[in-house]
Amino acid sequence: MSAPVVEVDRRPGTGARMRARAHLVTELRSAADGSVRTCASRLYSEAPLLLRMARAKTSEPWAAGVTDVLRVALTAGAAGRVGGDELDLTVEVGAGTSLVLAEISPTLLLPGPHGRQSRTRVRVHVAAGGTLIWLPEPMIAARGCDHLNEVVVRLEDGARFLMREEILMGRHGERGGQVRQRVSVRLAGRPLYRQDLEVGTVESASPPVLGEHRAVGSTLVVDPGWTTRPPAARVLDAGAAVLPLEGPAVLLTALADDNLALRRHLAAGLAALGEPWAPRPATDTTTRDGHASRDHEGAPS
Repeated sequence: MSAPVVEVDRRPGTGARMRARAHLVTELRSAADGSVRTCASRLYSEAPLLLRMARAKTSEPWAAGVTDVLRVALTAGAAGRVGGDELDLTVEVGAGTSLVLAEISPTLLLPGPHGRQSRTRVRVHVAAGGTLIWLPEPMIAARGCDHLNEVVVRLEDGARFLMREEILMGRHGERGGQVRQRVSVRLAGRPLYRQDLEVGTVESASPPVLGEHRAVGSTLVVDPGWTTRPPAARVLDAGAAVLPLEGPAVLLTALADDNLALRRHLAAGLAALGEPWAPRPATDTTTRDGHASRDHEGAPS
């Protein structure tokens, strides 16, 4: 782990800002027992974006019954995101490898002392035959924050992918801040999914987007096993729906009064997809440190 990069802008009233990056790469390597396993060939991170090997969570979509899965958790090593911070995460999933990328805790978006916008930029590439199950925790938009979350995903033909997104407006009893989220997903070089979401901003005015709700989220599932077409569209309840996309892929969308209800809606959507996407108790509880290799930058602190 490297120390965060703090840049000081010496113009009056601008102050310091934190810039940090993290980079995770997976590949197949031969293990001591002769098997071929998914390993981390690069695991580099700077606070507050700390990447750590992880154990299986209590329940997982798809990965619970798979033996060769690398599990990595993104954990905060400092407060953030604070206004002015710029954080970059790059994830490269190699051909034939399987990665579950999770988070330890929600991300609290905070205002900075000088009213500047914070930004998180995520770049993902999943090679042919690769699998990424991406399960971040909610982004909580505290009052006064102004955050831009940009996600760009490239999936090769035959890639498997799950991405969950959750936004909660404000802490308990608090009015939420401003969040802009831009997501772009391409499959085999073709556009698959594009979303531009603004909540809490003057432009969005929020009520047309969220109504009386405080939480909004979605789960995108891309499954090459759906050889003909994905599951049909359906309304799960008043706040959640299953929407098929070309690919084949499915988008689960939900609105809720709080994050617990939002998570239940999204889990119900995965359950509606059936195996292997219905979340179930994980069976792999062993650490993967013994199967991971790090380059010199990614050596643990």
